[in-house]
Amino acid sequence: MESSDDEKDGANGKCMNNGQTPTCADGIKFVDDVLNGANDQCLDNFRMEKHVFYKLCDILQAKGLLRHTNRIKIEEQLAIFMFIVGHNLRTRAVQELFKYSGETISRHFNNVLNAIIAISLDFFQSPSSEIPPEIRDDPRFYPYFMDCVGAVNGVHFPVIVGVDEQGPFRNKHGVLSQSVLAACSFDMKFHYVLAGWEGSASDIRVLNSALTRQNKLQVPEGKYFLVDFKYANIPGFIAPYLGTPYGLLEYEGKFQPQDAKELFNHRHSLLQNMSERTFGALKERFPILMSAPSYPLTTQVKLVVAACALHNFIRDNNPNDSIFKMYEHEGFLVPQMEESVTVMTPPLDFEKPEMMGVGNGMVDSDVPFDAQQIEDTLKLRDAIAAEIWNDYVHDFPVTCV
Repeated sequence: MESSDDEKDGANGKCMNNGQTPTCADGIKFVDDVLNGANDQCLDNFRMEKHVFYKLCDILQAKGLLRHTNRIKIEEQLAIFMFIVGHNLRTRAVQELFKYSGETISRHFNNVLNAIIAISLDFFQSPSSEIPPEIRDDPRFYPYFMDCVGAVNGVHFPVIVGVDEQGPFRNKHGVLSQSVLAACSFDMKFHYVLAGWEGSASDIRVLNSALTRQNKLQVPEGKYFLVDFKYANIPGFIAPYLGTPYGLLEYEGKFQPQDAKELFNHRHSLLQNMSERTFGALKERFPILMSAPSYPLTTQVKLVVAACALHNFIRDNNPNDSIFKMYEHEGFLVPQMEESVTVMTPPLDFEKPEMMGVGNGMVDSDVPFDAQQIEDTLKLRDAIAAEIWNDYVHDFPVTCV
């Protein structure tokens, strides 16, 4: 049965563009104006261009996940959701625009969120065994990283939880957050996302959860992901060398590696930076993720997964939209939040419980690997570093010290 709120008509008004919050006669007119306008207008308001928006509507309708009501078509339902997550708006502000009650706005928001979650797995693809073209076609990375399929990274998104639950969600910076782990491809898509871990959980513990749960992170046989200093060097995951400079040094115009470890870390950082840029594009498109929205925790977790799924869907159907273009250059440095909610920089003083030393890495005792497997992974990293260094010395003998 449809809510009587779906029968409401809007009040008279005019739509406003050019970066201003639009107001219009009613939700139908606003959505029609946007979808009949320029692509940029649809991207600004609904965070995707028109053909992508319509394709998503068609998919949600064809799968029976959304349907037209007497007054609110699927296009308007999706527009309500995208307008909220794409502009970090609360229900009251959206009420004024679409001229529906708060209950109606909330109901359609949750309907669309659940519909996207229901098909989200369709938008995530596990890495293949083929060499990514971003590595294959770049002599800085090939053949050294030919078995690398992407990068794993973690980010903390702020959350709102009840007073009794706040302890576990308070991260080391004192901020309430959920820890999110993602495996990213080199074309700025998400292979895998695990959201909802308490902010106080160690990064290696979250990774271990991703590797051992039923819907687990898949690492193809003989392949590996790159990880940063937050994680250990373990089978399937290659970390940089500790105690060695790490970052996009060549963009400072003075990169002169002194040894194999430093050169390895530099090449590693160039590839790992892609995961930071992928998260950057995600947050640029969906600013609600950085605002601790006042929804139940389960909804806050769903929002992260849905946003990543939509990110992939848009990337597949319109890889050249302006938001992706902002973050495509490998030297792009993603700004860090002042409150350090986003954990992208490689701190050397991170905390990990119950650690055991193996070689020059530190590993959580709960990870599902034995000491010999970890030692073999350290040798693999050394072999890659030696190969890169030997070729570098051959090509640039004058620069070596």
